[in-house]
Amino acid sequence: MDTIVAPALPRGLEWANTAPLGMDELIGHPVLVEFWDFCRVNSLRTLPYLREWHARYESEGLAVIGVHSPGFPPSRDERAVHEAVARLQVRYPVAIDSRLEVWHLYENRGWPARYLWDERGHLHEFHYGEGAYADTERAIQGLLGVEREPLAPVRPEDDPRAELAPQSADRPGAYSGPYEAGGVWAVLAGPGTVTVNGQRRAVEHPGCHPLVRHEAHTRAVLDLQVGNGVTCHAVCFTPGIVR
Repeated sequence: MDTIVAPALPRGLEWANTAPLGMDELIGHPVLVEFWDFCRVNSLRTLPYLREWHARYESEGLAVIGVHSPGFPPSRDERAVHEAVARLQVRYPVAIDSRLEVWHLYENRGWPARYLWDERGHLHEFHYGEGAYADTERAIQGLLGVEREPLAPVRPEDDPRAELAPQSADRPGAYSGPYEAGGVWAVLAGPGTVTVNGQRRAVEHPGCHPLVRHEAHTRAVLDLQVGNGVTCHAVCFTPGIVR
């Protein structure tokens, strides 16, 4: 794996939080590259770890780079990406990969995906999807030559010892009906309102919005009504612990 070299970042990309960067400028430091999309719940659930790794290890020499590659129509709007970066308190540099140029250079396969490059620009570790947070942090520490207790799990289902039940598959559009999950989210663009199980919610910005949160894996029924001015692109489900 350490024979794989970090692809060069294309010229002409829009960036948030920095002037345009090139991978050649980062040689000499470990670099963590995270592919994400503000409209994907899995990406949102990894952000607390990325934000904290940036805060913990930037002074030690780690460079964290977000690559925002859109998977839904609302996240193709570069202005919306800038607004999401600010709203979600992402402080590290973000390459706005609107044309999926970086995605294709990496031959990336999904969201989120993280690639840890060593100081030579060689691949040290990669991971697709949520989870393995402590493993990634220990790998970062190994490259930096530091040692400290990894971050505690943000959610009970992030604990590697947690028993999780398979959640329902994501549904396109404004799905209503039965499901099994620990949480329910919707990819919405507005402005306007939606009504979730009889409760009205304001939609003030495009993105993936939480609808229902359960303490554990739960069987339930969703009633989602979308008001005028709002488009629901998908309803997504997240896992819950088994009790």
